[in-house]
This record gives sequence, structure tokens and C-alpha cells, in this order.
Amino acid sequence: MRIESDIKLGFKDVMIRPKRSTLKSRSDVSLEREFKFKHSSHIWSGIPIIAANMDTVGTFEMARVLSQQQIITAIHKHYTVDEWSTFLLNKNDDFYNYIAVSTGTSKRDAEKLSDIVEKHPKLQLICIDVANGYSEHFVDFVKTTRKTYPDKIIMAGNVVTGEMVEELILAGADIVKVGIGPGSVCTTRVKTGVGYPQLSAIIECADAAHGLGGQIISDGGCKIPGDIAKAFGGGADFVMLGGMLAGHTESGGKIITKNGEQYKAFYGMSSETAMKKHAGGVAEYRASEGKTVEIPYRGDVIHTVQDILGSLRSTCTYVGAGRLKELTKRTTFIRVQEQHNEVFS
Repeated sequence: MRIESDIKLGFKDVMIRPKRSTLKSRSDVSLEREFKFKHSSHIWSGIPIIAANMDTVGTFEMARVLSQQQIITAIHKHYTVDEWSTFLLNKNDDFYNYIAVSTGTSKRDAEKLSDIVEKHPKLQLICIDVANGYSEHFVDFVKTTRKTYPDKIIMAGNVVTGEMVEELILAGADIVKVGIGPGSVCTTRVKTGVGYPQLSAIIECADAAHGLGGQIISDGGCKIPGDIAKAFGGGADFVMLGGMLAGHTESGGKIITKNGEQYKAFYGMSSETAMKKHAGGVAEYRASEGKTVEIPYRGDVIHTVQDILGSLRSTCTYVGAGRLKELTKRTTFIRVQEQHNEVFS
């Protein structure tokens, strides 16, 4: 047993210090980024926000809207091969830049991924997603996937430490998903005691990834647009959103009416709700590590997206960043005292 005494920070523990700016308007800010990758020869450009691969967020309907904003949707893994074929019918080449096919690490998952990619070779992005990215089996699956798809852009996670980011990049991942337990419907920290404050995880993992020519995704913990700005300011290349994109017309699930108010269900993919839906229940050897909540129905997601993008542009004007790429270089975090944290909770 050992104890690390270094201070670790979450989003609510800091604010971004404003700096002198020559920008005249938020409209002067460009949020589009272009990335080259360590393993894939593809060059990706767009707004580096990703809808999470949860079945209440990463839907085909969500992808149709977000792709028009040059935002990626990581499609959840529970669609059938035939449903994929219907969805991708007559789509133009540019559309494929903003669609990621998600997979787990079982043999069945690998076979399904193969079927989808074989039928739709224009798909560029693969998201290998597990709750615990520290297992040897997961690293081996990343290696195998890289050998099978040498030119695809591979995202893999989740982890929260620099050494594991390095191992996954060396195993074949282009982009590593960072985050264990910060999500609003994730209970991993409560059930297991395992986790890492998200902002510190981003800072440390970005440093490790960039040293090897890789990228990271900040996955989880963003409750408000300011958290997204802090994630980018801390060095994240991409930011993945779950709860902020749930509860919309394009989100999965039916609208529930209670006392004249409309709601939509939102739950973690390791929750009892998700496991009953997709696996017949919680296996006897494990515990649920997610919860189910009902979110007030928010209408069309485009309005939320426009608010997020407008807020990001505003952040950039406060620190003088003309491009999103410059935000991390222009960011100085100031720690806030404990009594002020309630404002950001």
C-alpha cells in the first residue's frame, strides 16, 4: 500500500483565468481542428466533440444531426448489422468522418465489428470501449484490432494514468479515452473506490499521449459548457459527452410523462437497466456500476449543441485564443477555495 500526496483536481476545483485578447467577437473563433494520427494515415477535421457510445446518446438519430455540425457520434454497439446497412444507405463520403463504430472485446463483439466494417469499408473510426482499460486482455484486443484494421482510426479506453495511455498507444490506439467514474450516471467510484479526478487525469494523460504522437478523449464529468472548456484547456484533444446530450428528441428511449411533465431515461451502460436490456440481467459475479435517472425532456439536440459551441467560443475570447487548438496554451487554471465549489457542483 502507498499513498500519493500530490493534489488532484476535478473540473469544479478550478476556473480559467481571463487574459488580454485581440479578438473582437466570438465569431472570430474557429472551433474546427485537424488531426493526424500515430498509426492511421487518415487526416480528420471537424469540431472535436463526441457523443458517447451509450444507447441513450450514441444513436443513429443523434449522428444525423451532429454530423451536420462536424461533430462525431460514437454509435452504441447494440445496433444490428442490418440496422447499420439501412442507416448508411446513400450516405456521402464526408458523413463517415463523423461516425464511430463501437465494440466491446468479446469474440462476438469482434465478429460483429468485422461484419460491419466489411460491409461498410468507408467507416474510419473504431471505438473500443470497456469500463476497465487496465486488463491485459484489453491491450491484446487493441493490438489485434490494429493488425486487422491497419489504417482505421482507433479509439480505446478507459484509463486515467499516463503509463497506461502510453501502453495503449504503443499497442495500436490512436486516441485513448480518459475517465473512470466521473460520469453523472456512473457509480464506479461509489461501488469500487476506484477513480481519478478528471482534470488531473486529462493533464497527465495528455502529456503522456502527446509525447508519443497520440491523442486523448476526456470522457465523462462534463455537466456544464464550462467543464468542456476546462477539459480542452487541460489538454484534451477530444471531449466525449453523455449526460449533456441525453434527454433530447434524438436521444434513445421513449418520452415518459409524469404529472404533466415529460422526461427521458438516462442510464450508465454498466447499470442494471442496461444489463437487463442487453444481457438479460446482472451476472451473479458482478455488481451494477451505473444508475438510471429521468432527465426532463429537452427537445431537439441542436439547441443544446449551439449553446455548447457558443460557450466554447466565448471561453476562447476570454483568453485570446483565436482557434480551439490554442486554448490549452492560453489557459491558466486558478484553484478555487472549497467554499466556492458549490457554484460548480
